[in-house]
Amino acid sequence: MEAEDLRKLVNVRMPYGKYQGRLIADLPGAYLAWFARKGFPRGELGQLLALMLELDHNGLSSLLDPLRKKS
Repeated sequence: MEAEDLRKLVNVRMPYGKYQGRLIADLPGAYLAWFARKGFPRGELGQLLALMLELDHNGLSSLLDPLRKKS
């Protein structure tokens, strides 16, 4: 994980699906868990979704708050 990955979570939007257009950082934990069960997409999107799941699962989503204020 790079620091830039955390910035991407508050800037990159989900490109498709039920939550299309929503920031990755704002996706519900249940949706992220569903991806974990079914398989994350390949590439950067999958990596960002997996990172967000880890943050959400471990109660660390608030780490993104300072980055949201800068965006």
